[in-house]
Amino acid sequence: MATQLNGSIVKAFGILNLFSPGRTEINAALVSAELGLNAVTAHRFLRTLESVGALVAVTKGSYRLGFALVDLGDRASQEASLAKAVQPILDALTRDLDEGTMATVFETDQVVCIARAVSSRPVFVDIRIGSRFEAYCTAHGKLWLSRLSPDRLARYLDVVERRRITSHTLVSREELARELQEIRERGYAVNRGEREEDIRAVAVPVTTRGDRMIAGLSTFGPAMRMTDAFLLDAVERLRRAAAETERALYGPPGGPPGDLHGGEPD
Repeated sequence: MATQLNGSIVKAFGILNLFSPGRTEINAALVSAELGLNAVTAHRFLRTLESVGALVAVTKGSYRLGFALVDLGDRASQEASLAKAVQPILDALTRDLDEGTMATVFETDQVVCIARAVSSRPVFVDIRIGSRFEAYCTAHGKLWLSRLSPDRLARYLDVVERRRITSHTLVSREELARELQEIRERGYAVNRGEREEDIRAVAVPVTTRGDRMIAGLSTFGPAMRMTDAFLLDAVERLRRAAAETERALYGPPGGPPGDLHGGEPD
């Protein structure tokens, strides 16, 4: 039996998704034009969303997003909730690849491990939950940096000290910026011994429906096993795991476009 959907809730989220970085205010005329609602219905939806704090009236008939959505977004994006959603996916990923896997978030110019799964191999690499890593010399970190706005990335490159940890570490601003652009274009990042000489990794992003990165997923292990061929094969498996994570967080594709998380990584 098909699940019955509440059309009013779908329309309400359609209205909320009209907001974007370039459109911070909406009105009934815009709602009518974009969503095909008549003026009376559009006005009623706007007033209802205002009454629950999802919208705030700026001028008569014009609305911006309300801080009730900020509160809900903070609750939904808490690391514990994300870690709980991704853990079974990491477990399956590690079983398939037989190497360690982890998920990260981005905090104050560093990446933080929020979940991980350990390989069953006799010799393996393990990373503790809560571990923090430099961004410029790790697969996860470079992935997060590639998603920053040009202004924020420039500030990072200006302020954060980059030291040559191994012979593979990129410290040149030009070389790092060039690699970050390549990562953005291809959609994954590789660490070839840039932080630990004998450890390699590959990472992919988990994104919202609006393409904001909210987590990174990776597999990692000893360089002798993490060959170029293995890393490339792992990218496709990681991407499937990222899609599974996105479905766990947002439901199946085909819902309203966009998301309630605006801006860059925190």
